[in-house]
Amino acid sequence: MQAPNTQEEQTVHVQIVTFHLDGLDEASYRNHVDTIAPTFAGLRGLRSKVWLGDTGTNTYGGVYLWDDEASMRAYQNGEIFAGLRANPAMADVVSRDFAVLRAPTEITRGC
Repeated sequence: MQAPNTQEEQTVHVQIVTFHLDGLDEASYRNHVDTIAPTFAGLRGLRSKVWLGDTGTNTYGGVYLWDDEASMRAYQNGEIFAGLRANPAMADVVSRDFAVLRAPTEITRGC
C-alpha cells in the first residue's frame, strides 16, 4: 500500500508581515526587536526571519521562511502573533502567506 501524499503539508511557506509604528519611535522599536529576536530564533519550524524597516513609509515587519504550513499556522495562532496584533504601537498589521514553488526556487538557490 502506498503512503498518502503529504507534499502539501511539507511545502515550505513564506509569510510576510507588515505594520506601521503608532506612537513608538524607531529607536525604541529597534531596541525592542533586538530584545525579542532570540524568541523568534526558537520558534518550531521557523527556518529564518528577515526583519524589515522602511522609515520613509513607516512600514516595518518581517519575512518568515517556515518549514511547512502547519508551523506557520501554529505561529499565527500563538501568543507571539496575538501579542503583535494586540499591540497598539503596531498598527495596520497585515499577514500574507505563500507556498514556495520548489523547482524554480531550488534553481535560484532560494531554500
